[in-house]
Amino acid sequence: MDGSNLTREKRLAFEVIERNARAIALTGDNIFYFGELGNQEYESAALMAGVLEKEGFAVERGLSGFPTAFLATYGTGAPVIALHTEFDANPDNSQQAGVTEPTPIVDGAPGHCEGHNVNAAVMIGAAVALRRAMAEGGITGTLKVFGAPAEEQVLSRPYFVRDGYFDDVDVALHPHIGPELSVGHGLQQSALISATFTFHGETAHAGVAPWKGRDALDAVVLMDAGLAQYREHMAPTSRLHRTITEGGLQPNVVPKRAQIWWYFRDPTAEGAEKLFGHAKKVAEGAALMTNCTWEHAVLSAVWPTRGNRTVADTVRRNMEIVGHPQWSDDEHALARTLQERAGVTVEGLRDKLPPYRGEARQRPSANDGGDVSWKVPMVKFYFPANIPNIGFHHWAAGVALATSIAHKGAVTGAKVLAGAALDFLTDPALVAEAGRTFAEELGGVSYRPLLPVGQEPPKILNRDKMEPFRERMRAHYLAEKPEFV
Repeated sequence: MDGSNLTREKRLAFEVIERNARAIALTGDNIFYFGELGNQEYESAALMAGVLEKEGFAVERGLSGFPTAFLATYGTGAPVIALHTEFDANPDNSQQAGVTEPTPIVDGAPGHCEGHNVNAAVMIGAAVALRRAMAEGGITGTLKVFGAPAEEQVLSRPYFVRDGYFDDVDVALHPHIGPELSVGHGLQQSALISATFTFHGETAHAGVAPWKGRDALDAVVLMDAGLAQYREHMAPTSRLHRTITEGGLQPNVVPKRAQIWWYFRDPTAEGAEKLFGHAKKVAEGAALMTNCTWEHAVLSAVWPTRGNRTVADTVRRNMEIVGHPQWSDDEHALARTLQERAGVTVEGLRDKLPPYRGEARQRPSANDGGDVSWKVPMVKFYFPANIPNIGFHHWAAGVALATSIAHKGAVTGAKVLAGAALDFLTDPALVAEAGRTFAEELGGVSYRPLLPVGQEPPKILNRDKMEPFRERMRAHYLAEKPEFV
C-alpha cells in the first residue's frame, strides 16, 4: 500500500481497519455459516445492525416492509454518502470452506456461493472506520449504511429508491466480491423484471373423467412453449429464464393451480418491459387454450446498473493507494488446486492491480442496486476475495469465502470503500463534480420505478426453503462474534 500521500483522516480509517482485521473476518465468516436465503437473513441482519448500533449509528429496521432490511445512519447534514450491499446466500449451495471438493456443510442446505458474506464484512468494516474518522477528524456530513436483502432475487433496493430512502443521498458506493480490484463507469449490468404467472383451472380424476377438469399445468407448459418459440426472435442481448414453482399435487388429479416464475432481462429498462409485455400476451393465450384463468405478480423490477465516471475515478485512485493483498504460497496453492478441480484456467490468485479501462462492459447479469445508480451518482466496484475464473452460483465459488483469501480481500475492500467515501465527505467540489457528470451521463433520461404502483414486497419469500435447514445449520454457527476495538 502506498501511504505516502494519505490524509490524516484516511490514515486513521485504514489503521482502524487493520486493527480490526479479525473482527472484519468474523463478520464475513459468521454470515457465511448463517447461510441465509434472501428475505430470511435474520441472523445476518441482526449481527450487522448490532455492530453498527454499538458503534453509535442510529438503526432503522424493516425498510420498505422487508423484515431483514436496515438503514444505519451517523452524522448530520451534507454531504450524504451511502454505502449499500447484499448479504444473502443461494439455495442448495452449502460448501465447506477451504475444501476443494463438493462438500456441503449441511447436505442440500443453502450456502454462500457468490460471496455476499464478504460484501457485508467490507461494508461493516468500512462503516466502523468511517464513523471513527468522522468523529475524531471533526468531519461533517451524513453516512448512511444500507443492508439490502434478497439480491439473488434482485429484490429490495428498487423498493428503497421508490420509498425515498435515497432522495437526499449525494453519492452511493456498492462493494462486491470479485477476483481482483476493478471498477468502471457507464452501463455495467442489465435491467430485469421478476414476475410469477399463476393459472387456475378445475380438478378432476385424471383417469376416470379428465374432461371434467381444466388443467392449470397445461397452461404453464403452453406459456413455457410459447416463450421458447419467441427466443429466436429476441435480440441476442435479451434473456428469459423460468422455473415452475407449482405444478400440481399428484398425477391422477388434474391440477387446478400451477405457477411459473420468470426473469426478463434486457440491456435497457424499456427492453425488459417489452419482454414482460409479450409474456403477458403469451400467458393470456395459454389460458384461453386451456380454459383457465390467470394472474401475474411482479416481485421486483430493476434498471440496469450504471457507474458514474467521477465516482469510478475516485474509487480507482483509492485502489491505486491500497493495492492488492500479498498472497501466501498456501493461498496460491489452494486457488490452483480449485481451478484445476473446476476445469478452468489455472493461474492462482491475482496480485497486481489491472489497468484502468474506464468504460465498463455491460453484462447480462442484473443487480437490484441498479435503480440506485439512476437516482444518484454511484459505482459498483469489485474487491479481490475470491478465486479467479470460478463462476458464481457453483459449489467451487464457496470454497474461499471463509478463508484467509476472503479475509485479506475484505480488508482491502474496506480500505478502498472507506477511502473513497472520505474523499467525498471531505471535498465538496468532488461531490459537485459527481452531480454534474451524473446529469450529463443521464442525457435527459428520466428515471421512473419499474415497480407497479403500490407493489408490496414478498415478505415471506424463501421461508419454505430456509426453515427446513435452519436448525441443522445452527449447529455450525461460530461461537466467536466480531468485536471492533
